[in-house]
Formats: sequence, C-alpha cells, structure tokens
Amino acid sequence: MKKVLTASDVEALIKQGKGAADIPAGTILTPSAKDLLKKGSSPVSSFSAAKPAAASAAPVGNATMTDHELFGVPVIPEYEYRWTEGKDPQTRDEIRAFYFSPEITAVRQRMADMGRRMWEREYTDGNGGNLTVRVGDNLVLCTPTLICKGFMKADDMALIDLDGNQIAGRLKRTSEAMTHLAIMKRQPKAKACCHAHPPHATAYAVAKVQPPTCLIPEAEVFLGEIGMAEYRTPGSPENAEEVGTAAIDHMSVLMINHGVICWGKDIEDAYWKMENTESYCKTVWVASMLGKPLEPIKATEAKTLIELRKSLGMDDKRESWKECELCDNSDFRPGFFTSANNGASCDISCGCSGSDSASTADAEDLIKTITAEIQSQLGR
Repeated sequence: MKKVLTASDVEALIKQGKGAADIPAGTILTPSAKDLLKKGSSPVSSFSAAKPAAASAAPVGNATMTDHELFGVPVIPEYEYRWTEGKDPQTRDEIRAFYFSPEITAVRQRMADMGRRMWEREYTDGNGGNLTVRVGDNLVLCTPTLICKGFMKADDMALIDLDGNQIAGRLKRTSEAMTHLAIMKRQPKAKACCHAHPPHATAYAVAKVQPPTCLIPEAEVFLGEIGMAEYRTPGSPENAEEVGTAAIDHMSVLMINHGVICWGKDIEDAYWKMENTESYCKTVWVASMLGKPLEPIKATEAKTLIELRKSLGMDDKRESWKECELCDNSDFRPGFFTSANNGASCDISCGCSGSDSASTADAEDLIKTITAEIQSQLGR
C-alpha cells in the first residue's frame, strides 16, 4: 500500500530541514500537503508526488517533471471518485482497508480542505455547514456533527450508508446528512454535496427571493437556475424530501430561512457551486441598488449558454423552454425589468408577454374617469 503524507507530516519534514527530494518515490501527497510543501523551501508538482529523476526530466526546483508531463497533451484536473459497482467493502477488515486506502484518504483530506475554505470565506459559523462524498454503491463519507469546519482533519470524517447508518468513524456523523443522501438518491449525478450559510445567498433564502437568471454568463453555465426549497426543520425527513426534490433540477438550492446546498460530481465541484452562488447573489444585490434597470442577456444568447452547459455534462431543465420563458424575471423584486418591454426578455412571440389591447383601453377609460372625478372635487 502506498504511503500517504498529510499536511502535518510535511510540516514535520520541513521542520527537520527536509523537502520534496526527501520524499520516497510513489508517495501520495494530500492537496494540503502539496500546498504546504510549495510554501516551504521545496516546491512540488501540483499533479503528482515527487518522482525519481529520469534522463529526460526537466528540473522544477527540487521536484522533477518528465517530458511526457511537460510536453504531453494537457490534462484537466480530475477529482471525481469512481468506484466499482458491486464491490463495496463488507467486513470490518475490508472497511478498515477501504477507509485508510490512499484514494479514500485523499478524498477525506480534500473534504477537510473544503471545510477550511468554507470557514475562511465565512460561509459557516460555529459548527455550521456539512459536506458529503459518495464513494460506493451504498457508501458515503460525511463530516461529523458539532465540529468547526475550519479545523477538521481527514480522520474526522464518518463513513455512512445511503440510509444514514454510520459504518465507521470515531466521530458521530452530521444530523443533516439525510438531506444530502436524499439528493444523491434522486439525482445520480450528485456524487458530492456542500451545505453552508454564505451571507448574501442566505439573505435571499431568508427573504424568500429566488435570484434572477440571465445576468452573468458564468452563472448560467456553471449554476443554471438556482432553486428554492420550502422551510422544514433541518435534519428532518420533511426537509430531506423538500430539498431532495428541488435538487433534481437544480445544482444549487436555497433552503428558505436556512441556507444553501449545492451538489456536483466531486466535492471541489460542489464547493465551487457554493462560491458561484454566493458571488452571484452578492453581485445581483449590489446591481439592484445602483438605480439602473437590470438588462438580462438576450434569450437567444441564453439558449447558447444552456447548450454550452449541456456540453459540459450538466443537465438543464430549461433546455425545452421557449425563449420568452428563459429570462422571465418579472417576479424578481426590486424592479427587475428591461427598458424595452418592462418585463421578460422575449425575442419571439409566444404569448408569454405583450399587452392586450382591450385591457389597455379599459385602463385608459378608468384613468379618464378618475381624472374627471379629481377635477370635479378640486372645482368644488
């Protein structure tokens, strides 16, 4: 079994005056260990642990990068955990070996890193927030209850099944894991969930205001429409049902009077969705106070963004919507409108917007009647 070095292990090495060159070949470094090593005296490749020097190696500090790594086809970082169906560990020995395997240890460490990032960005307070990652047919890693997310360690993570039963872990699992599991059961693509209370997005949830769409291209591509779930007691079966249902079609869900939950293919992806949601809500909040109409992206262009989103492997329930429905933010307050039509951004005639001539005539007659009455009263 390959050796895994955590941040604390690397810290001990640095204190001893050692660096990447002193790490045995084949050793796996957790993400935080790599970061710490970079900050120390010996930088290390961000893609792999230190490797023995080869004849074609190009030096990078005290680490090395092969010609294949340096000049080969560039890769996209991949953090998704893929398990073999039907191979969940069953016995105590199998579960122990699984929990401490290099691959699962790396996932647990990444969860601890995500918790620290949430806490540093003030997305959580006290023991708030929680994280989960699916690692088997019936296995999920989750953060423990009553612990600050900024100070978690990899060994703090609990291993549970999809019904919430704890299988392994020295600390008790979070009570809100059931909400995460409800999402995973309903949406197969949800392999990780991140729940937090980022101030601006949570303010929308408290005010029961669904963020508008079609304002920022990146939000359209990476978030899609942000969903809303009615308030139910956190951790209750009712809350799991509400949020689980909303999350089928939304990767980011505002839980009314509670907070935000996002899901993705891995814990990094789920956390990014949380950052995207908070940043988007903050930007829209500021823009809505500048005294100018919020002009949405044209619906035809919004269609293009949805297609791009789909090409990246993300579904979007708006794919079959009419163009005049895509950017209809008429329910958003305060004052979301366009200078062109005072309502939805509608590029085609689909019966979704436009004025009714009979209604307009009735309104004009009413205005004339009221004006005449006012003039009459003033005359008296």
